[in-house]
Amino acid sequence: MDKITVGLPKGIYYYYYGDMLKYFFNNLGINIVISPDTNREIIDEGIKYSNDEMCYSLKILLGHVSYLKDKCDYLIVPRINNFGKKDQTCTNFLSFYDLIKNIFNIKIIDFNIDYLNLETEVKAFIQMARKLGVNKKRSLKAYKVALEKSEKKLRKEIFKNMDKLNSPKTKLLIVAHPYNIYDRYIGKPITTFLEKMDVEIIYADKFNPKITNKLSTCYSKQLYWKYNKEIIGSIKLVSNQINGIIFLSAFPCGPDSLVNELVIRKLDLPTLNLVIDDNDSLTGIETRLESFVDIIEQK
Repeated sequence: MDKITVGLPKGIYYYYYGDMLKYFFNNLGINIVISPDTNREIIDEGIKYSNDEMCYSLKILLGHVSYLKDKCDYLIVPRINNFGKKDQTCTNFLSFYDLIKNIFNIKIIDFNIDYLNLETEVKAFIQMARKLGVNKKRSLKAYKVALEKSEKKLRKEIFKNMDKLNSPKTKLLIVAHPYNIYDRYIGKPITTFLEKMDVEIIYADKFNPKITNKLSTCYSKQLYWKYNKEIIGSIKLVSNQINGIIFLSAFPCGPDSLVNELVIRKLDLPTLNLVIDDNDSLTGIETRLESFVDIIEQK
């Protein structure tokens, strides 16, 4: 009998759970297929299945789902509501399942994370494995292995990111969600351009999230979007060690537009706010980046 193949789209939630899911399914001996880096074809597919009010990142996710729809037995789609009362996620993280289920004709393996209703991460992984015929004991062991490996990888990335703060180069903190800054079409052209200008890039998501979450209260005690709090808290953590900040978001992200504007008004450091849409031209963005770096270096 052929092994079951599960599909993991390389968009939004992949950048939070991609490593854990890969380690988890590999440990269980289940095939996993991941969509490729974002390309123009994937973007066009996503736009075809989306509406104008969806953010660019969500359109890209739908494009990745479209790529996988005929290449796997099941698609992995989470419902991530919250990690506690003060750690909510964007509504997109809760709506992925309903969107994908109603748009595409594909079998879905879903898992729920909702700490307010006692649906924890570990329960979510066990629930997901059970739907694939894996018992609790085996899935719990696979979860622990996946968690340990992914946390070890994150610790290395945090150490590398912190080490960059000792660089003599111009240091810019990029405040962006991982699904934007590490996407080939949204963030990669920007980081590549900055590296060519000999800028040291510090990534806001590559710090201890428990620390940065708490530090976000320095800018607002009313914020409740977990992932926004974690990246803006990094500003307070490194503000004395950087030369400027770039805010990067995908149009028209509601949480980013509110949080970034709120924080920018409270900062003394030079800032640049970039909002990316599905326009292929990066000429204007490169000009703004070049001017921003020049201004900082002249100071």
